[in-house]
Amino acid sequence: MSRFTILDTPIADLKIIERQQLEDSRGFLVRLFCAEELTAAGWCKPVAQINHTFTQKPGTVRGMHFQRPPHAEMKLVACLRGAIWDVALDLRAGSPTFLQWHAEVLSAANLRSLLIPEGFAHGFQTLSDDCELIYLHTAVYTPGAEVGLNPQDPMLSITWPQAITELSARDEHHPMLNNQFNGVAL
Repeated sequence: MSRFTILDTPIADLKIIERQQLEDSRGFLVRLFCAEELTAAGWCKPVAQINHTFTQKPGTVRGMHFQRPPHAEMKLVACLRGAIWDVALDLRAGSPTFLQWHAEVLSAANLRSLLIPEGFAHGFQTLSDDCELIYLHTAVYTPGAEVGLNPQDPMLSITWPQAITELSARDEHHPMLNNQFNGVAL
């Protein structure tokens, strides 16, 4: 019996994963990850790193981050506490959805995760207080390969659901794209 429902998004290879919760008088169990079951969603590499984040205030934006090849990574993002608006932006060179983004509300209540393929930038905005996320990555963090895009870049046209209340200096100073940006070649 599968513990996941895999849903398509308007962008190829970007998937919504709905986790199934099993409850009884003791509480509940939710499977966050199963390599065998998630191969149907495109997860094809081992987990190389797991990160846990905490963001205190609603309206905070983190992102838009990715790693350049050969350190490109898939991510599986889940919200374990609170609620976020999670955004994935297609940066794959030659993709028919190049520079298009898709967002989903991920929350502790809705048990949704976003499976983000290689070649996508990722970011989120907190919709509640005290948000905790867990990220599974197929590649380890490599400082020299990390890239960020400015989450307020007009060329990206991301419509954040709330006014941005907090943004790190690093994210705020990521460069804006120009017409010379051809994407990420995988």
